[in-house]
Amino acid sequence: MEPIRLTQYARGGGCACKIPAGELEQIVAGLHATAPPGSDVLVGLDDGDDAAAVRISGGQAVLSTTDFFTPVVDDPYDWGRIAAANAVSDVYAMGGDPVMAINLVAWPRELLPTDLLREVLRGGLDIAIEAGFPVLGGHSIDAPEPIYGMAVTGTADPERLMRNDAAEAGLPISLTKPLGVGVLNNRHKATGERSEEAIASMVTLNRDASRAAIAAGIRAATDVTGFGLLGHLYKMTRASGIAARVDAAAVPYVAGARAALAAGHVPGGSQRNLDWVRPHLAADGIGEDELILLADAQTSGGLLVVGEVPGAPVVGETVAAGSLGDGVLVQVS
Repeated sequence: MEPIRLTQYARGGGCACKIPAGELEQIVAGLHATAPPGSDVLVGLDDGDDAAAVRISGGQAVLSTTDFFTPVVDDPYDWGRIAAANAVSDVYAMGGDPVMAINLVAWPRELLPTDLLREVLRGGLDIAIEAGFPVLGGHSIDAPEPIYGMAVTGTADPERLMRNDAAEAGLPISLTKPLGVGVLNNRHKATGERSEEAIASMVTLNRDASRAAIAAGIRAATDVTGFGLLGHLYKMTRASGIAARVDAAAVPYVAGARAALAAGHVPGGSQRNLDWVRPHLAADGIGEDELILLADAQTSGGLLVVGEVPGAPVVGETVAAGSLGDGVLVQVS
């Protein structure tokens, strides 16, 4: 029998199947409900941060987040690992530690054997074991497309949260994982060609990078996922009231990413990311291919940190609002 290719059962793949950022913002506009009396919301809907944060008794903040998507690779075990690492990344991006998770599953039972689902869940569980948190049940439905992810609960020190509205001008910008997994995953879906480098990057936890950032006193960070580096940086600069420069030559890429792009493997989400950011972008002399890579929709990407993280490349700097020209929040050089 021919091996089952999970990516062929999904219209999109990984974080590239997100609803476009601009469209999503229009959908949730006006839905910012007032917190009930007695609640102590630290991070909510206002700036589209990575996780919600609420202060509780005992001086801690509880973090809550969820992430799920259609298959990004054909191997079910690897898909489970990638989805779990991606889901817990939001907790790390806020400077927290995961406490527990529950699984979220949609499965086309008449199309795909449940043995594959077991492998997906095994992959997610192995990542949870590596990260040191239990997976305590979840919810599953029969659906047309396979979907897997987790809802993750974590804790953090409220005084040391990393937020996307806390960036200040005059600081370096670090990136803790290379870009390019979006175009490589798109090639994998189209041709079946597997990138071990992309998978290794996607299953790597952002735990160590998060702890290094907290130890360095960093207060502004986000993870780079479906909206690409440019999209997530734009959201951070807008929320923080600053601007940023990106040094395109300093940005690292997974091996094979440029070749995949040259072969035409561009996720629709990456193009939509660039179109969304373009009105706020200055990139004279930078080619369209380079911009596509900078906007490439990542799955389980690294942390984008305002400050220096030991071992991570510096890919730009934050600058004062208005210093890059009218309406420009991100400049690529």
